[in-house]
Amino acid sequence: MFESLMDQVREARSALAACPSDLTDAERVDLLRELEDLKCAASAAQAVTAVELDASQRAAQVEAGVRASRVGEGVAAQIGLARRESPHAGARLLGLGKVLTAEMPCTLRLMQEGRLSEWRAMILARETACLSVEDRAEVDARLCANGEAASMSDQGLSRAARKLACELDPAAVAARARRAEAERHVSLRPAPDTMCWVRVLLPVKQAVWVYAVLLTIAKNARSQGDPRSQGQLMADALVERVTSESTEAAPKVELKLVMSDTSFFGTSEDAADLEGYGPVPAPWARAFVRDAAAQARLWVRRLYVAPSTGELIGMDSRARCAPAGLASFVATRDLGLCRTPWCGAPIREADHVVAYEDSGPTASYNLQGLCRRCNLVKQALGWSASQVFSLWRHTVETTTPTGHTYRSRAPAPSGHVDIYSPGERLLLELIA
Repeated sequence: MFESLMDQVREARSALAACPSDLTDAERVDLLRELEDLKCAASAAQAVTAVELDASQRAAQVEAGVRASRVGEGVAAQIGLARRESPHAGARLLGLGKVLTAEMPCTLRLMQEGRLSEWRAMILARETACLSVEDRAEVDARLCANGEAASMSDQGLSRAARKLACELDPAAVAARARRAEAERHVSLRPAPDTMCWVRVLLPVKQAVWVYAVLLTIAKNARSQGDPRSQGQLMADALVERVTSESTEAAPKVELKLVMSDTSFFGTSEDAADLEGYGPVPAPWARAFVRDAAAQARLWVRRLYVAPSTGELIGMDSRARCAPAGLASFVATRDLGLCRTPWCGAPIREADHVVAYEDSGPTASYNLQGLCRRCNLVKQALGWSASQVFSLWRHTVETTTPTGHTYRSRAPAPSGHVDIYSPGERLLLELIA
């Protein structure tokens, strides 16, 4: 039965890859709609399968004697890996599956019919999260039983669900708003062209106030002839007030810019890597270094790379847990991002690949940078990791409780040129 189902899925995928190009525009529109319907139905099948996997894994953990507080650990990470998503996304998708199968049958049916996307189902689940099971079922029935939700925009669906939630249980919605204030935070995400998004989640009164102040500053500056745009003025005003107008008064922080020696001295144009952002062009990196040096805020460390493999093997140091210098080396080698495939969260732990209690040494080759979530997941029942011999770069293979394996390789240092072709590397690794 399973093999037959998998064969059908693979055949459908192959058929899509061979999609003819001699279609009329009307046929192309029809195909786009059918493909979208297929995506919705596939998302519904993934949701149901994820819930069934969770139940099975939990039962296996209980049978193995895992204490109650740890039952369920690692399941969301398995789902994330299978869907090529981060563990955080895996947890969110598993939560959505549980809500759909247990509390929102009409929403699930719309997805199975190909009429509602996974994202819009997520909107409904999010806007009704504070309601009781009965009230959530009422919203589900009102918006999805007759298919009304299928024709709404994202914003329209969000407003309709929120309006019903306020009508059914206004006290719960108000309490949720109060709890949400505790979730205020600031996050940083890379944007194109050596820019970044600094996102701040604030209570609405504070957010509106901050925006109004920045807008007023920008308008006043524009009225006095400042040539910068309103958006530029608001952004500059925010930076000035957060860092203090005098850069000397700003708190001292460490920013890691990794670049080759040739790029550093201007004899090559190898891209550099700014930890927390990613690749940056060589001219921008050199300007960054010049600015830091001009303000006496530059500290240069040498990184040592094996010339044949690109393996980062050492770093100048200023000085059962990795010592600060070693942890800094691991974070630099892994470019500041969690080594779990598709995770991408900032590194928070220098984790032993082979556990310390299993005689794993505290050495660079037995350490990988992980975020806190992935570090905890790795300790759950049935998870293991090992270093894989490679003539390329530091490689770790992670095995999940279902026996699936996933490999992650340390990113290439800036400016490294691999002397082996892929075929030569494969042959040498097979011989070794």
